[in-house]
Amino acid sequence: MSTSFKPLAAALALAVAAVGGSAVRVAFAHDAADPHAQHHHMLPETTRSTADYAAPRVQLVRADGRPVWLTDELNDGRPVVMNFIYTTCTSICPMSSQTFSELQNKLAAARDSVHLVSISIDPEQDTPARLAAYAKKFGAGTQWQHYTGTLAASTAAQRAFDVYRGDKMSHTPVTLLRKAPGDRWVRIDGFATADQLLAELHGAVASK
Repeated sequence: MSTSFKPLAAALALAVAAVGGSAVRVAFAHDAADPHAQHHHMLPETTRSTADYAAPRVQLVRADGRPVWLTDELNDGRPVVMNFIYTTCTSICPMSSQTFSELQNKLAAARDSVHLVSISIDPEQDTPARLAAYAKKFGAGTQWQHYTGTLAASTAAQRAFDVYRGDKMSHTPVTLLRKAPGDRWVRIDGFATADQLLAELHGAVASK
């Protein structure tokens, strides 16, 4: 393995450990051929910004099969931490999902007071059943919901939060966080860590 691949290999091995050894092997097997992975031989620094995003009034379907309105899910009174993923991704998404898994563990007794939201950018393939299986691999609790729906609904959500990149192979790691309805969104471009997200939530969740 060349020196340029070592940082990604180490990060992937750590990030998808929860999924199992087979997932690690799949990630490495696709690394050289997957154009999605080629962008991430070296993990980038994160960039923090804030913005007043307005969620579109679109209907999504949760992994439990329940149709919901995105605006209702984001405005239930809890702080929201959100990302955009797809289940067959072998690079960005396992790392982002592992971070969410670590965050819910660090929240401990306060985990139910934060709503973790993962929206599929490949809804035509990511059925509720497939998302449920994906969520289970990362130990998602009831406060961490995964969503699919129509391609139009997913695209509208991506565009509203400025994460739409034209196709799933071109998407980049972005985590969005808001402490309360009406607040500005914090946007972290790059691979946010669970500790970064926990620090952003400071003061917005109940004591552990």
